[in-house]
Amino acid sequence: MGFERFGSKSFTSQAKVAEFVDYLDKGEVAYTKCRTCSQAYFPPRADCANCLGNDMEWKAIEGNGTIATFTHTMYAPTGFEAEAPYTIVVAEFGDVKVLGRMSKSVPVESLSVGMSVKVEVVKLPDGQVTYEFLPA
Repeated sequence: MGFERFGSKSFTSQAKVAEFVDYLDKGEVAYTKCRTCSQAYFPPRADCANCLGNDMEWKAIEGNGTIATFTHTMYAPTGFEAEAPYTIVVAEFGDVKVLGRMSKSVPVESLSVGMSVKVEVVKLPDGQVTYEFLPA
């Protein structure tokens, strides 16, 4: 299975990091980390932009993270109009920053920089998989 199952709408079926979807199917959100220089990447990358190597390992995001920043948007790009409004969060989980949506069940007024969050896999009704943040 390829990358076409990621998110509520996927624009590509193939990716060098399609294994990301396999991790989501197992209930894990994963990132890649270069074995040569230890640079961590989310979204996952197959090649390291730091040392230009390709010896990457997959690591599961574990534990709680901390919100570094967030924004609430009232509009969405083409194809995602029905999903607005939503809140985008950048959260720090150790050596990796993770970008994703906050669960719609969480009011934006309750969010703050420094707030503890966890990331969870979401299986959508149509067989797609994604992830979202929830308060920890």
